[in-house]
Amino acid sequence: MADESTALILGASRGLGLALVEEFLGRGHRVIGTVRSPSPALDKAGAAHPGRLEVETVDITDTNGLRTLRQRLEERSIDVVIVNAGIALSIEKSPAQVDDQDFVAMMLTNALAPVRAIEVLEDLVPADGVLAVMSSELGSIEMATGFWQLYSASKAALNMLMKSFVSRRAKVPGGDSRAVLLLAPGWVRTDMGGAGALYGIEESIPKVVDVVEASRGVPGLRFVDRFGEILPW
Repeated sequence: MADESTALILGASRGLGLALVEEFLGRGHRVIGTVRSPSPALDKAGAAHPGRLEVETVDITDTNGLRTLRQRLEERSIDVVIVNAGIALSIEKSPAQVDDQDFVAMMLTNALAPVRAIEVLEDLVPADGVLAVMSSELGSIEMATGFWQLYSASKAALNMLMKSFVSRRAKVPGGDSRAVLLLAPGWVRTDMGGAGALYGIEESIPKVVDVVEASRGVPGLRFVDRFGEILPW
């Protein structure tokens, strides 16, 4: 990515989103990070890189809030948009055991809201830019093992919605030259991933950002892991 490029990270208050902000800042880019409520950790990251971080408050499940964010960024060109927000509820339960509201909340936050955010914000991203959402290896139907079954279903739904998003645009004259990424960072030790996860943030996020940077100017949809390897749908 060229110097002074701008990355917009939705869901930047902690975990993977905060790590993405820190990584992009550390590479010399400008960053806009969104939060639902104040994040001292994000403020600290900004203080370490004066003038390079802007913080916006928005809930990814709030459509009006997303549209208001879009209006505030009207005159901006955003080189990379990464939607990171996600939740994991009733992770050990089966469809017969889960509370309906837990499943609905995951489908809204993990599948519908990220794609809606991409749709609302996409026209801020130039032809050589990147539109990305944080997916998971668990979103692969072919690789499914039953682990975190309901969360996996929400990520599979996310993948389907993003694939449809790209397919619709392929029918538009001229198509779409931007890279569209479904990013699988691996099972990472965060509040959501838990202490038993396989990888530390430092083993995942720098590689994820490498993939994003390498995708600038490479059009098309790819479902990839942190090494840029293609994952099966």
